[in-house]
Amino acid sequence: MTLSERIDIRLLGAGDERVLERVDADAFDDPIDTGRAREFLSDPRHHVAVAIDDGVVVGFASGVHYVHPDKPVPELWVNELGVASTHRQRGIGKAVLDCLLDAGRALGCTQAWVLTERDNVPAMRLYASIDGAQAPSDHVMISFLLDRPA
Repeated sequence: MTLSERIDIRLLGAGDERVLERVDADAFDDPIDTGRAREFLSDPRHHVAVAIDDGVVVGFASGVHYVHPDKPVPELWVNELGVASTHRQRGIGKAVLDCLLDAGRALGCTQAWVLTERDNVPAMRLYASIDGAQAPSDHVMISFLLDRPA
């Protein structure tokens, strides 16, 4: 299926918190916290592209552009992508990711990257469809719990 013309794809920014008040419960992992949404959207390095169907956010892609002392240009880290189960297989994931990548290009990023599991077939298919290149070696993600003493 193709992306419906009634789906609005757009990048949110500071002042767009109200858009995140109506989100399909299946699009994000957890309910939206209005304070965190305001904090996220007010930070110019944080970006979220959303898909809106009849006033409800049904998909998103979020990321952070960052600079590093040994990198000549900023990079875009794609943090997360989600689409409500009722709206999958319609091109929404690709559309919000394209919107996020366009934002990175506009900021001067020449590279974007994302981590996913190899067995996440929908994600692997999506990233391949937009010419994402797999790294030549396996990577391991390590998590640190910071809410307890070391």
